[in-house]
Amino acid sequence: MKAVFFSLTGQTKRFANKLGITSIDISSNPFLTIDEDFVLLAPTYDKSMTEVANQFLEHEHNLQFCRGIIGIGNKNFADLFIYTAKDLAFDYDLELLYGLEFSGTSADVEAVLSILNQKECG
Repeated sequence: MKAVFFSLTGQTKRFANKLGITSIDISSNPFLTIDEDFVLLAPTYDKSMTEVANQFLEHEHNLQFCRGIIGIGNKNFADLFIYTAKDLAFDYDLELLYGLEFSGTSADVEAVLSILNQKECG
């Protein structure tokens, strides 16, 4: 399974790289077509800066291959922690698979890889 992400500060990209799986950065071009299962790694930004995720999910048939969303944020924002991922999951009827802080820990990497493995087998 692939990971698709967008990253303005580089933290989401760092986490995607830690996963050791094929990852696709849509930051500069959300109009890519994905023809296989993927998860979307969604950093937490102001809604005006996350349009790239909407454009990507609505492009061609990308949404039908999205198996869920992993949120990345800062726990100091309390209720707003991973709110972009929560909004996308709600708006597109996708499963919110996991939430992590900053560029993730080794435990986050293990948890996400386990989730992805379950999604591939399920």
